[in-house]
Amino acid sequence: MTAEPIERDRDAAAEDAAGEWAGELEFAVTVGRAAGELLMDHYERLERIDYKSAKDVVTEADHLSERLILDAVRERFPADAILAEESGAHARHDGSTATAPKGRTWVVDPLDGTVNYANGIPYFCVSVALVADGTPVVGVIVDPARDELFAAAAGAPATLDGAPIAASDKDRIEDFVISLALGGRRAVSRARAVRKRIRVSRSMGAAALSLAYVGNGRFDAFVQSRGLSAWDVAAAGLIAERGGGRVTNLEGGPWFDLAKPNQSLGVLAVPPAHHAELLELVR
Repeated sequence: MTAEPIERDRDAAAEDAAGEWAGELEFAVTVGRAAGELLMDHYERLERIDYKSAKDVVTEADHLSERLILDAVRERFPADAILAEESGAHARHDGSTATAPKGRTWVVDPLDGTVNYANGIPYFCVSVALVADGTPVVGVIVDPARDELFAAAAGAPATLDGAPIAASDKDRIEDFVISLALGGRRAVSRARAVRKRIRVSRSMGAAALSLAYVGNGRFDAFVQSRGLSAWDVAAAGLIAERGGGRVTNLEGGPWFDLAKPNQSLGVLAVPPAHHAELLELVR
């Protein structure tokens, strides 16, 4: 049997498990893969890189990927709102805003890890999520460099390429490999306290992909105290959660808030048995 039928069988199994959100999950998988292919078509062949800020860039691939996803959403779900990294908020057909507490919003990061991408570092992803009444219910993360697809839907297990995944089951925090990014007051001392307790920390430059890795235990935990936006966490946080991780903000409260300003979110994702301990360390 060829790889393509196996992949289709796995996708079908994942969609069946998604239940109520199966159609939306199938759509997110399809459009996420198409955006990932577009990114690889332009990878290491960029013609233009613009500077959004002193430390952030945007490429023509960001814009092309976002346009592909937005066009697909508008065609398939014309009544839904969209919140996208590059073009911002697009209201619903009824005029309500993308961040309104009721209704459906597609939350899109067409290329998370643009600095990596622009420098030829193969650690970046596409993130596509559906938020319903303020809660992420579908999430897809596509890593086109590794040809991997993480997916989850509310009430269903998280998957990697259609196969169920699970968060780390390590007994000791001393064995943890953590994606760690702390800022604010006492950031250096807090980071030092965490590093003393774990095996090693990493900062990979694509928060959505690193957060999704908690869902299958590649990272035992993810910690970022601030600087995240809805499109960084909507899909990946759902994947980490449906993989069995406990996902919260850095105060131990809800991890997702569609109405929060951009770059104001912080997230902690960790196996439940170690949540309290790690939360105390990072606070």
